[in-house]
Amino acid sequence: MGVLPKEVMENMKDIVDNCMGDSNPACQSSCPMHTDIKEYVRLVGEGDGEGAIRVIREKLFLPKTLGRVCAHPCEAGCRRGDEDKPISVANIKRYAADNFDNPINWNLNKKPATGKKVAVIGAGPAGAQAAIDLSKNGHEVTIYDKLPVLGGMMRVGIPEYRLPREVIDEEYSILEMLGVKIVLGVEIGVDIDFEVLKNDNDAVIIAVGRQAGRIDSSLKNHDAKGVYSAAEYLKEISLTGGSNGVGKRVAVVGGGDVAMDCARSSLRLQGVEEVYSVCLEASYEEMTSSMHEVKGAIAEGVKFNLAMGTNEILIDDTGRVKGLEIKECVSIFDDEGRFNPKCNEDNKKMLDVDTVVFAIGQGIDSGFDKKETIAKRKNGTFETDEFTMQSVTDEKVFVAGDCASAFIVIDAMAEGRRAAISADRFMTGEDLKAGRTMEEEGAYKTKLDLPTEYLPEGWDAAEKVERVTAKELDPTERIKSFSETEFTFTKEEAEKEANRCLQCTCKLCMKECIMLNDFTDCPKTLFEEYLEKGYAAMDPKISYSCNACSQCTLKCPKDFDMKGAFMGMRPEYIKDNGGKSPMKGHQAIEVHQYLGYSKFFNTTNAAPDGKKTKYVFFPGCSLPSYNPEAVGNVLGHLQDKLDGEVGSVLKCCGKPTKALGQKEKFKERFGEVQDEIDKLGADTVIVACQSCLAVFSEYLKQDVVSLWTLLPEIGLPDEKYGIGKESDIVFNIHDSCSAREKTDLHDGIRWIIDKMGYKVDELENSREKTRCCGFGGMVVPANPDVAGRVMKRRAEENTTGHMISYCAACRESMESGGADSVHILDLLFGETYTKEKVNPRNMGPVKQWMNRYKSKQELDKKSK
Repeated sequence: MGVLPKEVMENMKDIVDNCMGDSNPACQSSCPMHTDIKEYVRLVGEGDGEGAIRVIREKLFLPKTLGRVCAHPCEAGCRRGDEDKPISVANIKRYAADNFDNPINWNLNKKPATGKKVAVIGAGPAGAQAAIDLSKNGHEVTIYDKLPVLGGMMRVGIPEYRLPREVIDEEYSILEMLGVKIVLGVEIGVDIDFEVLKNDNDAVIIAVGRQAGRIDSSLKNHDAKGVYSAAEYLKEISLTGGSNGVGKRVAVVGGGDVAMDCARSSLRLQGVEEVYSVCLEASYEEMTSSMHEVKGAIAEGVKFNLAMGTNEILIDDTGRVKGLEIKECVSIFDDEGRFNPKCNEDNKKMLDVDTVVFAIGQGIDSGFDKKETIAKRKNGTFETDEFTMQSVTDEKVFVAGDCASAFIVIDAMAEGRRAAISADRFMTGEDLKAGRTMEEEGAYKTKLDLPTEYLPEGWDAAEKVERVTAKELDPTERIKSFSETEFTFTKEEAEKEANRCLQCTCKLCMKECIMLNDFTDCPKTLFEEYLEKGYAAMDPKISYSCNACSQCTLKCPKDFDMKGAFMGMRPEYIKDNGGKSPMKGHQAIEVHQYLGYSKFFNTTNAAPDGKKTKYVFFPGCSLPSYNPEAVGNVLGHLQDKLDGEVGSVLKCCGKPTKALGQKEKFKERFGEVQDEIDKLGADTVIVACQSCLAVFSEYLKQDVVSLWTLLPEIGLPDEKYGIGKESDIVFNIHDSCSAREKTDLHDGIRWIIDKMGYKVDELENSREKTRCCGFGGMVVPANPDVAGRVMKRRAEENTTGHMISYCAACRESMESGGADSVHILDLLFGETYTKEKVNPRNMGPVKQWMNRYKSKQELDKKSK
C-alpha cells in the first residue's frame, strides 16, 4: 500500500492540529474543575433539573456552595459576554443544586482498600477535595484542622449572609459518608508534631488557608485596641456571631472582596452605627472587589472614601482607637507598574471611628512546620512542582489551595484534585506526570473561537439579551441579621437565563455535512484516525461518500479543505485497486465513461456553411441525456446570435473519471476532448454544465465561457421574452455547488428567468451559500443512502414546491428528493410552465442513453 501525497498529509495534520470540533467552550476550559457548564445549563433550560445536578456532581461536591460564592471564572470566559452580558452560571448552578440535589444520589463508590494512609492538613475546599478523591481511590484519609468547624477559610472568611453554614455542613457530609476521618480543634505542630504525622502516613496533603491577617504596621498605633486584621475579624464573627471589642463606628481599609465582606458584616453587628470604606482606588470600577459586592455595600449604607490612603491612627487615653486620619491618594502604581502609592500630604481628613479593620492581604499560617522542612516561596506559599503539586523538598508531601497558588474556591478544589492524583500515583509507584495535561486538570485557554457570524441563529433576540439577576432582600432589612441576602432563581428565571446560553461549539461542518455524521463526531477525530492507522486501514467508503461540495469549508471558521483530504485519498485507493475504484457501485461509472467516449454517442462538428469555427458548444453529459431538443435549440440559438460561427463537441469532459481518482485515465480521456476541440480551431468553448466549466477552466487550452453568462450578453430568442408572465408558479432556484463562486453565472441565470417573466422566491441557501444536490463526487453509486438524504434535505428547503436548476444532474436530484424540478432550458425552449403541466421527468439509464444519441443527431443536424 502506498503513502498519501505530502500535501494531503499536511492538510490532514492541519485539520487535526487546529480543528475546534472537539474543543470545549471557554466556560468549561476556564473552569479549573472542567465542569460541563454548557450541558447542565442546557438541561436547566429544558426543564431537566435532575439531569443538570447529575452533570454538576460529576465534577463538584460543593454545588450549593459554589452557586453562592464561586468567583465564576467561567463567566469571565463566556462567549456571550463578548456580545452583551455573560450567562449567570453560578446562579443557574445554585438553582439546580438548591432544588434537585439529594444526598441519596451522591456518588459514594470506592475502590478496594489499598492499606495506604493519607493525612490532610486543612478542611477547606482544597483539603476536602483531596480527601474525597483519595478516599474514593481506596486510601484511608484523615483530615486535621485547628478550627472547631469544617470549611476552612470558606467557613470563617466568607460571611454567613453570603454562605449559610448549613449549606457547608450538608455538602461536607459526603466526607463522613465516604469514611474520611475528621479531627477538628487539633493544631498540627502543637498538638501533633508534623514529623510524627509524616512518619505515620504514606502521604501528606498540606491545604492550610490564608488565616494570617495583615495590619499596616508602619502606622503609628497600629497595635491599639480596636485595630483588627480582616482574617481575625471575619473569623470571630463567623464563630461567635459578633466581634469582641468592636465599637460604634468602623473603618475598613482596602478595596477588595474581603474588605467588602468586613464592611457589610460590620453593619450587621449589634451596636455598630456607621461603617466607612477607605480605599486607594479612585472609582468603584477600579476597585479589585467585584462590582456586585460594591453595589451591595453601597445599598446597605457603607460610606466610601475613594482615592484615600491611611495616614495615622489616633487613640484616646485608654489606648483605644478614636479616629483614623486619611489622605488623598494621587497614584497607586509607579512607572514600572509596581505597587507604590503616592499621596497628597496637603489633603487630609479625619474619620471619627473607634474601630479599624485592615483588609490589605492575608498570609499563610505555616507554623505547623516548626523545623521548616517544606520549602516556601518569597510570598509565604509552599514551593511545589507547579503541575503535580509535590513539594520540592519532600516527595511525600503535596500542597494545594491557598498555601499553593489558588486564590478562589474552585481553584483550590482543582489543586486539591491534582494533589490527590499525584499522591495516589506516588503511593502506588506510578510516574507522577505521565499522560497528564493541564487541559485535563486545570484551567486553560480553549482553541474554540467563534466569530459573531458563526453564533447560532436567534442568539441576539431581544428576550435573550438581558441577563437575569437574582432578587435580594431589601437592604434596610437584610442588615438586621446575617440571613442570606440573595434568593435562588425561580424555575422561570433559571430557564430564561439558561436559554441565553449560546451552547458554544464549533462542529459547524457536522451540522452541515450529512456524510461526516455517519463516520465521526468531528473532523479532528476522523483525520487523527487516518494519520494513526493510514488510509489503507480505513473504509474507502468514507472518502467516496464526500460530495465534494465544499460546504464544510464554507461553514468552517478556519476554512479547512476537507474535500481536498477526501478527494486526495481517492487516487491512492485507485492505485491500490489496480486502477479501479474499490466501490462496487462505481462499475456503473466505468460503463458510463466507456460509453461517454464511444463514437456511437459522440460527435464533433465544425460551424455550418463552411464558416470559421470561432466557438464550440459543449453540452456535457447530463443535459444531452435529459433533453436532446434543448441541446439542439441551444446550438441553433448560438449560431443565430454568433454569425453562425459555432460548432459543437458531444463528449464527456472526464469529470466522473477525475472524481473517482483515476488520474492517468483522466489525462488520457481529457486529452481526447482537447484533441477534438483543437481540430475545430476554435478560440472559445461554451459550456452548459458547471462541472465542465470547472474542468475546462483548469485544464483546457482555449477560453471557456458559461452559457448562462453568455445568454445575457447575446439575448434570448425573441419569442421567449415574457413567456412566463402568466404562469401561476413561483420558483425557487437551485444553484450548482460546483459554481458556487461564480457570481456572474448566478446573475446570468436570474437575468434569464426575469426576462422570461417567471416569479422567483430566493432560498436562504442560494448563490455562494448553496447546498449540494447530492449528485456530486460520484456518491450516488458509492453510498446511495447518503446521496438520498442529501437530495431530500435540499429538496425540502423548497418553499414553493417548484425548483429551477441549470444542471440536469441537479434537476434530477431535486426531483428524486421530492420537489417539482425543471431545467432552465425546459422553460426557455418550452411552453409557459404552469401547475397544470407539472409531471415527473426522471428516467432510467436506457432512456438517458437514447436521449444522448438523439442529442448527437440534433447537433449533427444543426451543423449541416
